Amino acid sequence: MTSAGIIQRNRRFIFAAAMIVLTASVSGCATTDKTTTGSISPAATSTSPAPSGGYDQMNAQQLAQTSASLGARYQSNPKDKVTAMNFAAVLRMTGRNDQALAVMRSLAIAYPKDRDVLAAYGKALASSGEFEAALDAVRRAQTPEYPDWKLLSAEGAILDQLGKTGEARDIYKQAMDINPNEASLISNLGMSYVLSGELNTAETYMRKAVTAQGADSRVRQNLALVVGLQGRFAEAETIAKQELSPQQAEANVKYLRSMLAQQNSWNMLKDKNKPKA
Repeated sequence: MTSAGIIQRNRRFIFAAAMIVLTASVSGCATTDKTTTGSISPAATSTSPAPSGGYDQMNAQQLAQTSASLGARYQSNPKDKVTAMNFAAVLRMTGRNDQALAVMRSLAIAYPKDRDVLAAYGKALASSGEFEAALDAVRRAQTPEYPDWKLLSAEGAILDQLGKTGEARDIYKQAMDINPNEASLISNLGMSYVLSGELNTAETYMRKAVTAQGADSRVRQNLALVVGLQGRFAEAETIAKQELSPQQAEANVKYLRSMLAQQNSWNMLKDKNKPKA
């Protein structure tokens, strides 16, 4: 296999491995809907309003009820910006990315210059894998004279998924110039190094992220992922147990072990992470 093929395979593996942090949602606890931490997830660019408790505090049944309620309100007035953006956010959290994208595409047509709408539209595009279009939407939402660090962070995450690692890290650092101690930014930068197989560097950033301003469950779960990818499964499970139930943490680590074994990706990552002579 060519070096490019190995890198691409590693990237696909990391994307798959990162999904283990979503195990909690399958067990009835929703994932957080905040700034992305490493890959585009349901709220990479959103500034849309959410309930005071946050959608991330809802279980699967509550999300389903909220989705039905917002859906009815959306049908009665599809151009209601707040309702449409919240509806799209909940749709993404329940895995209905195509429907969320359709909602945001219609809203973007109605509000072609609205910064919040463009940002959320970019998020919906990215969640559906349309990264080039997402990048365009996020950049159009940005105001060069007053740059928004959240949009820069989202742009970096999209660039990472497009394989433009150098550009992504430059963008993250621009965002960190604006908000230097923001956990999600530091975590995004750490995940960028995970995607390139530089796990020691990634862990350094992740450990900094978990002590930074705004560190949440997803940031700490990303640390567990990075530790697990280095084969330190017991330590990864200990970190995961701080966020998940013991059963969920054990299931995550067991899944990660099986993925590493099945794809032989651990050996590739370990070799890639060795210092060069």
